Amino acid sequence: MVKEVRSRIDRVRECCRGFTLVELMVVMAIISVLLAIAVPIYQKSIVRAKESVLRNNLFTLRTMIDEYTVDKQQAPQTLQDLVSEGYLRQIPQDPMTSSDQTWRITMEDTPIGGSTAPPGIFDVHSGSDKTSLEGTPYSEW
Repeated sequence: MVKEVRSRIDRVRECCRGFTLVELMVVMAIISVLLAIAVPIYQKSIVRAKESVLRNNLFTLRTMIDEYTVDKQQAPQTLQDLVSEGYLRQIPQDPMTSSDQTWRITMEDTPIGGSTAPPGIFDVHSGSDKTSLEGTPYSEW
């Protein structure tokens, strides 16, 4: 009799191992909700990081343009002039376009070094046509 009861208990335990379909569906629903919350937050943090790098790169480029202009008494003609003269190791990438060739440069109207010097770069902006998280276009930064 005891052996019969134990064998029945063992059979019940064997058939009840694992999860039911309802339990699996509940777990999948919870995971889906968590992903729906986490993915947009993650994507926004990536955009914020790129915006921070863009601000830093613009600050660096503008500072080096100003230093070049003061030292040489004329503005650089291209961003490559900053590299060739040792003001930068390389032209930084625009993080929004992932390229160092897409910077939009603004040329000066009147040359700083006098009327004989050709007009050079006055300012630089991102080449991206996207809008920032603040609502302003990156090309206006």
